[in-house]
Amino acid sequence: MNKGCEVVELNYLCALILMKGGDTMLIIPIKDGENIDRALKRFKRKFDRTGTMRQLRSRQAFLKPSVTNRAQMQKAAYIQNLRDQEEI
Repeated sequence: MNKGCEVVELNYLCALILMKGGDTMLIIPIKDGENIDRALKRFKRKFDRTGTMRQLRSRQAFLKPSVTNRAQMQKAAYIQNLRDQEEI
């Protein structure tokens, strides 16, 4: 598992997982007879959707607001170019 996670309870009913920092809590219900690998896969999917790892990676180094704005503008221009090509 991830270093930033702690499994608090794991039984047949649910898995309660607390993230470090305490503000994020994931609850994954586990059905009777369900494979633990399947439950772990659901946890990983749910964890990816929270965006915690993306946030941690973005906070590793400071980016000036001008750099982030420039990246957003480049991304918007790229997406607009894709949409324009799709219309043709």
